[in-house]
Amino acid sequence: MKYRRLGNQGIRVSELALGSWMTDVSDEAKQQLAAESIKKAYNNGVNFFDCADTYSGGAAERFLGKTLKQFPRKEIVLSSKVYFPTGSGINDRGLSRKHIMESIDQSLKNLQTDYLDLYFCHRFDSNTPLEETLTALSDLVDQGKILYYGVSEWRPVQILEAQLVIERLGLHPMSVVQPQYNMFDRYIEHELMDVCDKLGLGIVPFSPLSQGLLTGKYRKGQQIPAGSRATYQDQIQALLTEENLDKVEELVLMAKELNTDLATFSLAWALRDRRISSLITGASKPEQLANNLKAIDLEIPEEYFSRIDKLFGFKKFDRKIG
Repeated sequence: MKYRRLGNQGIRVSELALGSWMTDVSDEAKQQLAAESIKKAYNNGVNFFDCADTYSGGAAERFLGKTLKQFPRKEIVLSSKVYFPTGSGINDRGLSRKHIMESIDQSLKNLQTDYLDLYFCHRFDSNTPLEETLTALSDLVDQGKILYYGVSEWRPVQILEAQLVIERLGLHPMSVVQPQYNMFDRYIEHELMDVCDKLGLGIVPFSPLSQGLLTGKYRKGQQIPAGSRATYQDQIQALLTEENLDKVEELVLMAKELNTDLATFSLAWALRDRRISSLITGASKPEQLANNLKAIDLEIPEEYFSRIDKLFGFKKFDRKIG
């Protein structure tokens, strides 16, 4: 395994992390399979494990906490998130001080730990003053319940606005951002990566395989594999367009030129920029994790980056005046 600093922070995270968004803990057999994946990840040097209070209604946190107890806590970088509804009450959502304080205590209980290494605001809350949210997070650092905090899917202007509040109030700084990033969704390259670089924020993207579109299991002219996420999840179903599948075929050919598979190729591509601290991947089976780990050692020749840009018609936004 290789490790990178989390932005300008001293903490280092494995280049590949294991996320719990799609971890199926609905029965004992699936829990056993997921536990094997976590153990394999740890034994291969993965130290970063990501979760959220709403994944599987809290069951994902409880399962992750129970499974990680077999490993030394100091070897683990553990994260969770707050924002989405955790109950039916009017205050069981958002980024109010009340919800943050109640949610962190429940997450710590679920994960069987005294502190989280990273704590994310899952989304932006336009109904709560930034001062209230950021002060609550800074207070959690003072209390030792979290070590670093950050945000997921906030716009660059919202992050910059938060930075102004942090500086004005003298709060503990933001440290990390968790956006979506993959070949099909490169919005962070337009502004967000530059903002994070300027502020010294680590970037730990989720969905680096575009909901599974970049795994190679969904191919043009072929049936959707039985039991795959595309048989029941709207997000991946919406991505399976003719145009996208045409691109997948071209990417599969590029991967074959390098004697690798599409998933490995796609993860190695996302790691090409050193501003990316870690990629949050999902692996419901140990063999999927083993395949993902190959990306750590894959060096993609520079010429492929321009070929991929051309395939997707990607060009960083740059407005010229005059």
